[in-house]
Amino acid sequence: MNKKILFVCVENSNRSQMAQAFALMQGAEAYSAGSKPSGVVNPRAIRAMWELGYDLSTHGSKSLDEVKAYAPFDAVVTMGCGDACPWMPAKKHIDWQIPDPRNMEPSEFNGVRDLISRQVQQLLQEI
Repeated sequence: MNKKILFVCVENSNRSQMAQAFALMQGAEAYSAGSKPSGVVNPRAIRAMWELGYDLSTHGSKSLDEVKAYAPFDAVVTMGCGDACPWMPAKKHIDWQIPDPRNMEPSEFNGVRDLISRQVQQLLQEI
């Protein structure tokens, strides 16, 4: 059975988008959303994922209201946004303290991307 995961961040333009992509790449049913979505996916995130063969340009920045119809989730993962991310129905709630890569240089941005990849792999093994 597929695991259903929601990744949440404030803007839904970097971390949660990449996490969703990594989960999708591994066969999970994955969604991402933001408590205050920016409306766009960061071009740096698109470029970072393109380097790994994933086209993040097909994603869009979404609000929590736009994904609540898919609840309940097996896991809801917040990306270090604390109180800015409200509760969603799930079997498990997890908060990853992932630095916001928005203004990082490409090598640092890719380091955050790779950290997210490892975290997603571990999560999918655990749930």
